[in-house]
Amino acid sequence: MATKIGIIGIGNISGIYLENITKVFNQELEIVGVCDLIRERAENAAKKYNIRKIYETMYDCFADPEVEVVLNLTRPYEHYGVSKPALEAGKHVYSEKPLGASWEEGVELVKIAEEKGLWIGGAPDTFMGAGIQTCRKAIDEGLIGDIVGVVANMTCHGHESWHPDPEFYYKYGGGPMLDMGPYYITALVNLVGGIKKVTGMTRISFPQRTITSQPFYGKVIDVEVPTTYFGVMEFDNGAIGSIFTTFDVWKAHLPIIEVYGSKGTLSVPDPNYFGGPVVLHLPGEPPKELPLAFGYSENSRGLGLAEFCAAIRKNRRPRASYHQTLHVLEVMTSFQRSYESGKTIELTTKFEREAPMRADLPKGVMD
Repeated sequence: MATKIGIIGIGNISGIYLENITKVFNQELEIVGVCDLIRERAENAAKKYNIRKIYETMYDCFADPEVEVVLNLTRPYEHYGVSKPALEAGKHVYSEKPLGASWEEGVELVKIAEEKGLWIGGAPDTFMGAGIQTCRKAIDEGLIGDIVGVVANMTCHGHESWHPDPEFYYKYGGGPMLDMGPYYITALVNLVGGIKKVTGMTRISFPQRTITSQPFYGKVIDVEVPTTYFGVMEFDNGAIGSIFTTFDVWKAHLPIIEVYGSKGTLSVPDPNYFGGPVVLHLPGEPPKELPLAFGYSENSRGLGLAEFCAAIRKNRRPRASYHQTLHVLEVMTSFQRSYESGKTIELTTKFEREAPMRADLPKGVMD
């Protein structure tokens, strides 16, 4: 029986969720109702996807006994304010990334969930897609030997030239680490394992940004969060890695993610996407692109939600549970704490990889 969900936030990211939930994952999920501060958005979604209910407020959704799981698609700085009352109302929560806009927010949400016997988890779910799952298979099978190190790089010059409302990327809960870091750190811990300690440096390179996209063309943004992060990570298995995320660079020629092993190197596709090329480099051999060994190479947002709900129904731990999202949040926020304190940060959370995704199931069906 499909899990019944209520959706809070019908913004930019909601379209692909609505499409996939209703057309790909409809055996696992059923949308009961939707809610948005701009009611017209909720009305349009309800009409297009034949959704039965439109909630006046998110609290109406949380009070609906038919709703089992709340899908939180609000902006990062709003995640805590939506997820907390949803948990307090007795609902499981699946949230867009990150879990919270700060370490403290994440810790409190997990505490509430544990006290109430509920699950909270969330995006990104790209690590469940064809690209990262193929990389994991290659690593688990020993194609590159023991992992020695990793590098991850996300470089761009910010979102103000193309995003219709980019200001929040430069405010509390924004910046390149909390915005894009979840994709990269989630991919790394699923390929290499948990992270033990981190060191970081950050900066704001441009104190103000001018929007050149519509409809806010010409508006000047005061930047309140770091826009460049450089971090070093020590993994539980002894591997060492680096991550560079920035909104300050015009152009760079860097690998997106590479995993270095005792026998070879694996080039990992962009973790912002579900597919992409997986390339194996072995000594004395030309680069070899590996065939994708799993489905979901297209934009499959909603895959994590479907797996999350199936896991709850079957009384097992979801692959994208708070055990992962809280660990990722601690890693990301510890880079700034390291820079401010001038010390290496020992992490308090532990992470163990869940089982890989199964490739033998029909599309849209979870184990």
